[in-house]
Amino acid sequence: MARFRIVQNRKKCIGCGFCVALCHTNWYMEKDGKASPKKRIVRAIGCNKLAADNCPVQVISVIRMLK
Repeated sequence: MARFRIVQNRKKCIGCGFCVALCHTNWYMEKDGKASPKKRIVRAIGCNKLAADNCPVQVISVIRMLK
């Protein structure tokens, strides 16, 4: 089974909340107003790809990990 790494450049996050709205199962807003993933290693891309594709500042990547 494949695994994927969620990579985020949190410093460049603008706190728009698109990732949370599109993927609330793995994304949440921190107290500082920026988003963070609940899990950085996931077994399925799921909605994380939607979050990455719709980030207006493109600070989220979903990378397939090698075995």
